[in-house]
Amino acid sequence: MNAIIIEDEKPAARRLGRLLTNLNVGVSTMLYSVEDAIVWFRENKHPDLIFLDIQLSDGLSFEIFEAVDIQSSVIFTTAYDEYALQAFKLNSIDYLLKPIDDVELEIAVKKYLTFRPEKQKMSLDFEDIKKLLVNPLEREYKKRFTVSVGQHLKIINAEEIECFYSENKGTYAFTIDGRNYLLDHTLESLESELHPNSFFRVSRKFYVNISHIKDIVSYTNSRLEIKLNRFNGQEIIVSRERVKDFKLWLE
Repeated sequence: MNAIIIEDEKPAARRLGRLLTNLNVGVSTMLYSVEDAIVWFRENKHPDLIFLDIQLSDGLSFEIFEAVDIQSSVIFTTAYDEYALQAFKLNSIDYLLKPIDDVELEIAVKKYLTFRPEKQKMSLDFEDIKKLLVNPLEREYKKRFTVSVGQHLKIINAEEIECFYSENKGTYAFTIDGRNYLLDHTLESLESELHPNSFFRVSRKFYVNISHIKDIVSYTNSRLEIKLNRFNGQEIIVSRERVKDFKLWLE
């Protein structure tokens, strides 16, 4: 199997390349922009499989398909949430949320080997997809959560929550009054329920509320540390793979 990687963050591209090598997938080329990809596809034989980031440094990667008739199968690699990706999942083999997990990557590759089509045509409505990814979806997000406190139920408004975090196999909400509440959710299930303008998943363990960020400081290995107004539990570190998207989210 011959694959290429299109990813504007070179460390992420190299890491993905190493993971694919461990799965005996040959990576012939790494491309870092829409422009480079268009030129490459016009001059080279298309690979079996493309690992494609959605947001590249010079635009959305869908522009590649508008310029070139791509015959390869596609696995998207992205930081966008699962709900947004439903709009085009059927047009790709799969998608992987960053930071890419090696087990999920192996599952996606096996899925390709099992179901790979003779030819895969992308039939996306690019304008609708661009609107979908640039602007939050016009939909209802979760505004409140119900939690158990002893024999009572308590309602917590989403804007009162500084962060959601996982610890000891549980998922917790930390509120502005300094209390922790155990939720009947996983961080993964919260992915499509939290408004993307307010909450961002900075790592596998944390979602933070932009309204309650007190400070952001540089951390080791090109990462960032977030200080919230009241939360003083675990360190909240923005993983290196998510720093770029986090900075864009802040704007």
